[in-house]
Amino acid sequence: MATITKRKSGRFQARVRRRDGAAVSHTFEREADAKAWGRKTESEVERSVWRDTAEAERTTLGECLDRYLAEHIPRKSDPARERSHLNALRGLPITKLTMARVRSADVARVRDGWAGIDLAPATIVRRLAILSRVFNVARTDWGMDGITNPVETVSKPRVANARERRVSDEEIHAICAATASAELGAIVQVAVETGMRRGELCGLRWMHVDLNKRTAHLPTTKNGHARTVPLSSRAAAVLRALPRRIDGRVFGFRPDSVTQSLARACKRARAHYERDCAERCRLPDPSHLTCLRVHDLRHEATSRLADLLEAHELAKVTGHRDMRMVLRYYHPRAEDLARKIG
Repeated sequence: MATITKRKSGRFQARVRRRDGAAVSHTFEREADAKAWGRKTESEVERSVWRDTAEAERTTLGECLDRYLAEHIPRKSDPARERSHLNALRGLPITKLTMARVRSADVARVRDGWAGIDLAPATIVRRLAILSRVFNVARTDWGMDGITNPVETVSKPRVANARERRVSDEEIHAICAATASAELGAIVQVAVETGMRRGELCGLRWMHVDLNKRTAHLPTTKNGHARTVPLSSRAAAVLRALPRRIDGRVFGFRPDSVTQSLARACKRARAHYERDCAERCRLPDPSHLTCLRVHDLRHEATSRLADLLEAHELAKVTGHRDMRMVLRYYHPRAEDLARKIG
């Protein structure tokens, strides 16, 4: 039986003896709550399903987010983006709750609040994924094995961000001509030739590039699996023309800097074509430049390589572990398929 004791403070402490002889206790404002907790804990001890939630009861979600930021974010392939999402989580009111007290309903309210300010579904899903990882790490690594993950039972918004954007050679030429950075132009050309991700390009080092064999080894990738990417003759020529950096990196850009610089170059390219080349413009619609993103270059590379490689070979080049993702990135032009079927 649970032992209920009234403390000097007027609160009620419930104590239950575990099978190993140790006691577990909890203090409540009301005697009825203490008795209910005692009955529940006794039942769990008898059925050998009891888990110690003491650590989760005294640790807030905010403290766990801070610990995750310090211990796990630096190991991520793109710590800046992860840190940005985590900082958004740290400002939530539920961070004041202890880990044992956060419920799925609390997480659902957070999700609805983000949707109410028109946050993109993909962003909401990423933030919920990080929150879920914090609960899983707390459960497996930080001694809070008695808690459940409240994020797992919360429905996620549907992400419909598949893009069929194709990038023409004229657009690539316009961007390279508009940017004042030869290095950004090289990144754009190598990206569309190899299908490497933004972070992979920025992390590329000369020690992993063999221009004679035309290969680039990527020891660290988004999915954690190293791969070696073949370089086309055009990509090899672009890399061969680059000056060598003293720090050993191929490119000096950070991932977020690539995004910002490409956006500026696209805006300048559009303005140039609309101002000076209206009559002789080779672009079908220069306005498309302003919606070009770094990841569109990876889509374009995948679609181009699909004309040259078998599906399993293409997956090895792009680094996809799931063939469904290869198909998501592959967007052939209907006119190209028409030429193939004759």
